[in-house]
Amino acid sequence: MSQQKPIISTSFSYETLEETLDIKPKGSQIMIGIPKETAFQENRVALTPEAVGVLVSNGHQVILEHNAGDAAHFRDKDYSEAGARIVYDKDEVYKAPILVKSAPVIEEDLPRLQQNQVIISPIHLSVLKAELLQKMMEKKITAISFENLKDDSDSYPIVRSMSEIAGSAVMLIAAQYLGSANHGKGVLLGGISGIPPTKVIILGAGIVGEYAARAALALGASVKVFDSSIYRLKRLQNNIGHRLWTSVIEPRILAKQLKTCEVAVGALYTPGARTPVVVTEEMVSNMRTGSVVIDVSIDRGGCFETSEITSHENPIFLKYGVIHYCVPNIPSGFARTASQAISNVLMPLLLEAGDEGGFENLVWHKVHLRGGIYLFKGALTNFHLSQRFDLKYTDLNLLIASRR
Repeated sequence: MSQQKPIISTSFSYETLEETLDIKPKGSQIMIGIPKETAFQENRVALTPEAVGVLVSNGHQVILEHNAGDAAHFRDKDYSEAGARIVYDKDEVYKAPILVKSAPVIEEDLPRLQQNQVIISPIHLSVLKAELLQKMMEKKITAISFENLKDDSDSYPIVRSMSEIAGSAVMLIAAQYLGSANHGKGVLLGGISGIPPTKVIILGAGIVGEYAARAALALGASVKVFDSSIYRLKRLQNNIGHRLWTSVIEPRILAKQLKTCEVAVGALYTPGARTPVVVTEEMVSNMRTGSVVIDVSIDRGGCFETSEITSHENPIFLKYGVIHYCVPNIPSGFARTASQAISNVLMPLLLEAGDEGGFENLVWHKVHLRGGIYLFKGALTNFHLSQRFDLKYTDLNLLIASRR
């Protein structure tokens, strides 16, 4: 009698399973609001008429407050022809689900903010208050900061652009105040045949320092750069392409060089902290009469002991016969160029948000964008802010993963 075969197979086998893929959502129309900035010395606008035209042609809506681009010499007519809707009521602009600002959110903005609104703007740590953050959290705001916004190359495009503008501008400013008409020495910044070149001291080998050095060298000046990091000094030389006079910040060497320079630029930067004071009052008092000090780091306290905040309207003061230019937000003095630089970053980002069906979906697909988000639907997702203000921190990656 033949043996009966088992009805159920006891053998094991491996079979392929269907892979679960993330399906890109269908694109959606987004509405963007651009308010007129009222912050001190803020002349920039977050989107140019050209960028608005691209957004509108892709099916999105843009609402602009009357005269929002005036300080950057962009007229309402330019925006209107690009497809933006011009409104005279600030409250109407703030009703847009997405708000783009060139200045930080301030207390006066809070009553106008909408529930679940997305805000893209700078965040100035020096003036940020816990109460402001808490009220934004109560309204379930999603907030993205210019300073921490990254691109596909993992760099900070807006910060870099503003630093490039500031670095290039300082030499133009220095040249202006070295002239006889502005209490200067009557010296031409640079050098011509038979005359020793102007001596420029730059404190800081970051992006501002690099572009200041490029501009000074292009004018024919003699440039000397100080920084506390050997790595940054080497990187600066590699980026510029030839050897420069460089030194670590050593007080005796620095004091000696400052005595004979015509221009001293403060471009030091310490992330999350006050800029260290490396030039004492005594060093400044020993500088030549009519020399120019430009403290780019004044918005973080300044690296010259004699620095005091000035404005674009009254940019300089004299101390020990030395001209001090200590205007924070130098790029705002070149508002049109700065606005174009910001717009070049934000316009593609907004287009991507529309294609992805909104910022929540964009954050899911664009990992590099997450570092720029300090509030996500009311949750504080920036660890440094939570530590500074003693507020609850939530890991953004966990919030994003919870979508599953």
